Amino acid sequence: QVQLVESGGGLVQLGGSLRISCEVSGIILRFIVAEWYRQAPGQQREFVASIPSVGSTKYADSVQGRFTISRDDAKNTASLQMNDLRPEDTAVYYCHIPTSYTSYWGQGTQVTVSS
Repeated sequence: QVQLVESGGGLVQLGGSLRISCEVSGIILRFIVAEWYRQAPGQQREFVASIPSVGSTKYADSVQGRFTISRDDAKNTASLQMNDLRPEDTAVYYCHIPTSYTSYWGQGTQVTVSS
């Protein structure tokens, strides 16, 4: 059974930093892409960042230069370092693993940025 468990969310002040992580079990992360999405209240879920097994990372324009996605294949985890956080970054952040046959999501972790 594949499970994605996010952790590390919380409350942070404007301009602060947080690091959230996604621990993956039941599937080998090494060969597949890992992604982060977020969903703010009343809004649709949106893409934040992705990191393939080989190749370049991708970021949404809104987080480019502030967020950094990384992976540790030995620990089967993916992380998102978020710097210079803004109130508009407030959302539930979800880890996502797309495969050729299905799509896996974590339960989400809340990130709240206060001004």
